[in-house]
Amino acid sequence: MGVEDKFNNSTENTTGKVKEGVGRATDNERLEAEGRADQTRANFKQAGEKIKDAFRS
Repeated sequence: MGVEDKFNNSTENTTGKVKEGVGRATDNERLEAEGRADQTRANFKQAGEKIKDAFRS
């Protein structure tokens, strides 16, 4: 996995956690759901990168 991809996935995951927390704190279900979606998307991207790395070895 490239350093840039890893950083971007980590950033997206962190952003998702923040959105989810703010949504929960403000009782904003839409923002909370967006945060969970961002985290899920980041996790899928990270899994895809790991699969690519496994085939490159």
